Amino acid sequence: MNRRNFLRRFVSALGLSVSGAVVGALPARGAAEHEPAGRNYGMGIDIEKCIGCGRCMDACTTENNVPQPFFYRTWVERYVMKNDGNVIVQAINKEGEQPVDPATEHDVLRSFFVPKLCNHCEHPPCVQVCPVGATFKTGDGVVIVDDTRCIGCRYCIQACPYGARYLHPERKTADKCTFCYHRVSKGLLPACVEVCPTQARVFGDLNSTASPLTRLKRMFKIHVLKDHLNTEPKVLYANLDGEVR
Repeated sequence: MNRRNFLRRFVSALGLSVSGAVVGALPARGAAEHEPAGRNYGMGIDIEKCIGCGRCMDACTTENNVPQPFFYRTWVERYVMKNDGNVIVQAINKEGEQPVDPATEHDVLRSFFVPKLCNHCEHPPCVQVCPVGATFKTGDGVVIVDDTRCIGCRYCIQACPYGARYLHPERKTADKCTFCYHRVSKGLLPACVEVCPTQARVFGDLNSTASPLTRLKRMFKIHVLKDHLNTEPKVLYANLDGEVR
C-alpha cells in the first residue's frame, strides 16, 4: 500500500475529510498539477559568450545550498580542440580556473567553454524509472525531485544520460538542478542566469514568442546534447561544436 492510500484510510478511520488540507499537504507533486497551464520553461546557452568565469557555479551553490566540495547542480567544461584531431575536456572550478598543459598550447586549434546542467527533458528517463514518483515534471515543464518521497535508490541517477544527478550526502536523496524553481515561480530568473556577466545564459518560456529563449532560437542554429536519445532536452545551445557530447 502506498503512502497516499495509507493516509486516506488513516484519516477515514478518524472520521475526518480527505478532501481538505491533509491530503493536499502531500508535498510537491500534487502542487505541480495546479501550475499555470501553457508555460514550458527552458534555458539557452550561447557558447561563444561563455568565458568560463565560474560565477554560475558559485551562484548555484550558494542559492541552493549545494554540498561542497564534490557536488554541483551546474558545472562548466573547457573543450580543447587540438590540431591532430584529439579533444581534451577539462572541468573548471568555481573560480574559473582550468588546468592547461603549457607544452601542448601551440597545438591547440580551438578552445571554448560549455556549461552543463539538468536538461529538463520533455521525455525524462529519470521520471520513467523512479519507483515512488519522487521525480516528476511540473505543469510548466521543470523536472523536480520531491525529497520527502525519494528513497535514495539511485535509479534516476543511473538513468540520466547527462550526468546531472547525484545523491545528496546528508539527505541521502537524489538532487539536481531545478532551474531554481523556487525563484522562477516568483517571477525571478535562475541564479546562474542572473549572475552571468556576458549573458551567455538566457531563460524563458518556449511557448512565448516574446521570450528571450524564443529569440535565441530565431537568431541561431540550435543544438542539444545527445539528441539521438530523443529525450527532447530543453537546455538549448547556440554555436555548439559537433565534438561536444
